[in-house]
Amino acid sequence: MLKQPMIEKLLAMRLHGMAESLKTQEQDPAARELSFLERLGLLVDQQWDWRENQALGRRLKNAKLRTNACVEDIDYRGARGLDKSVIRALVQESAWVGKHENVFVLGPTGVGKSFVACALAQKACRDGFSALYTRAQSLFRDLAMARADGSLRILLARLSRIDVLVIDDWAMSSLSEPERRDFWEICEDRYQVRSTILTSQLPVSRWHEQIGDPTLADGILDRLVHNAHRIEMRGDSMRKSRAKTEGKG
Repeated sequence: MLKQPMIEKLLAMRLHGMAESLKTQEQDPAARELSFLERLGLLVDQQWDWRENQALGRRLKNAKLRTNACVEDIDYRGARGLDKSVIRALVQESAWVGKHENVFVLGPTGVGKSFVACALAQKACRDGFSALYTRAQSLFRDLAMARADGSLRILLARLSRIDVLVIDDWAMSSLSEPERRDFWEICEDRYQVRSTILTSQLPVSRWHEQIGDPTLADGILDRLVHNAHRIEMRGDSMRKSRAKTEGKG
């Protein structure tokens, strides 16, 4: 069989990794010294890697992460309260996601909470989990629109299937009655089966009053807090610091 027809058939079967590996082998004289099974093994490995990379690309696209963040780029040099050992434990194969645990990233504005949250979600995507980033305000707006057009149950079901739901700027303002009921539904659906990352400028002790209704607040916090890791950040706004530095330059 001629090489080109073989490559065309591999591409038609969506075996793009194998096709690329075959081209590489044909251009590498050392590959001719390998046995049939060794060359076949290289083809299979390349196809596997191609499929994994395609799947990762889809997960990252669907996650809609706010920043192109990764855990390797987290800066521990500033006095932000970040403990490298805590982050390292979390990113070890994203075990916290497999255990259906939550993460709270707390601290004042501008210290990098969103970056840390997105970096953890990005690592989860690399480890095979699905993720979705949203700001709390956007989430509640989408829920309100879904309620208005009758698709609320569909939206809640979609959110319940996401392995890591990142909600940025949580508890910035008091929740309305529909908002706290919808959020209770989300927490109930995800309890002990999915993981949630919340970033907030307010300490957890203030969340109860922001939720409003004591009964719903108890239910929501009970499903969030007891199995959550807390990353408490501090310091001045990094955005302001960068602006001052650029201004001096």
